[in-house]
Amino acid sequence: MSNIAVIDVGKTNAKLALVDSGTMAEVAVVTRPNNVLAGPPYPHFDLEGHWAFFVDALRDFHGSHGVDAISVTTHGASAVLLDGQGGLACPMLDYEHTGPDDLSAEYEAIRPDFAVTGSPRLPMGLNLGAQLHWLLETQDGLRQRLAHVVTYPQYWGFRLTGELATDVTSLGCHTDLWCPYAQQFSPLVKRLGLEENMAPAMRSNSVLGHVREDLAAQTGFEKPVPVTCGIHDSNASLFSYLGQAEPFAVVSTGTWVVAMAIGSKPKALDQTRDVLVNTNALGQAVPSARFMGGREYELIRPDVHEGSDSDRAEVLKGIMLLPSVEPSSGPFRNRQMAWRGLEPQGGTRLVALSWYLALMTRVCLDLAGADGPVIIEGPFARNTDYLDMLRVVSPSGVKVATSLTGTSLGAAMLAAHRLSPQLRDYEMPALEPQLRAYAAHWRVAAGTTA
Repeated sequence: MSNIAVIDVGKTNAKLALVDSGTMAEVAVVTRPNNVLAGPPYPHFDLEGHWAFFVDALRDFHGSHGVDAISVTTHGASAVLLDGQGGLACPMLDYEHTGPDDLSAEYEAIRPDFAVTGSPRLPMGLNLGAQLHWLLETQDGLRQRLAHVVTYPQYWGFRLTGELATDVTSLGCHTDLWCPYAQQFSPLVKRLGLEENMAPAMRSNSVLGHVREDLAAQTGFEKPVPVTCGIHDSNASLFSYLGQAEPFAVVSTGTWVVAMAIGSKPKALDQTRDVLVNTNALGQAVPSARFMGGREYELIRPDVHEGSDSDRAEVLKGIMLLPSVEPSSGPFRNRQMAWRGLEPQGGTRLVALSWYLALMTRVCLDLAGADGPVIIEGPFARNTDYLDMLRVVSPSGVKVATSLTGTSLGAAMLAAHRLSPQLRDYEMPALEPQLRAYAAHWRVAAGTTA
């Protein structure tokens, strides 16, 4: 048996999880907020703070349990630009900064079509290509300083091993930089003048290298510790299930709720509704759709942990939350949220919010062309009202991941070289008829057939 340390950086929190490869259970987890530094020169991530945190935690984990391998998973829409000495050529831009919007027209003129990249045109820096374009055009001397571009998981791999890479899942995450069906860099890389700067693309479960000797001495590692190439966090959730019978779908829940369709019949994808084509860890194209469900939950949730039967009865009288709480992304982009009926509080508010999130998830699944059972990963897998509604509107059933941290477990499986999903079937709720009627009314009110 071995212990795999997983560096897991989400948009909200950074964590280090230690996973037992035999049981695929988390032995230990430590976290820190992924706070954005305001600047100068622009909002950026605290990479050095994260690094110090990870090194300390690796030393502590090794001292108490032992660390035999390291894997990495991070949020997407992100890269780190390095100079010739391996330092930062510029701070790592927060993808929610609006700066790239200032050069939107110029970027539109060079970005490839959706049919080529599977990347919809997104605001702010959600297209990594738009980030790179804006940085190169606005940061004095950057092009001269720039030596290497690495996607975000591989930045931590570089710090650990000294080896440079990008990975196919991060490149395939609405970057405009990757062709998911051809599995190669898109024409945008050449148009940005980055052909010599992009680190080589690798599959996520490849071994990037081993922990540097100086870092091994600092953390107490006595033997070579391999480091996997790394993976985009939503794809880490998906990786565990790639051996399942197709078709099926995986919904990764966190700050982003990402619905990914595997083995479904091809469907015309509507890029205006935040539908895209991801690339999974095996280099396969994956039609997907998403919205910022975790953030919406935090914006709307009341200070209670669960609703009651009386709360559900009250919501069934016609209280509805309509899209979009976070209007900058998702299938109802640029539409402002609205309450139908009196705005609720307490448990009633939580129930209405949970049903809204489930119905938004179903919209995303339908837009991606998902078929077969739906597997739920992450925090929403513990929300009974969310699961009840999603089960009612999912004809092929819902399965719930029993791991508390789907991304960390999936990333650990990259290093363990095996798939070991733990799922339970979610039963149809007793309120099925009432929830089915509610869902139909919500779809009409939201103005969607998907």
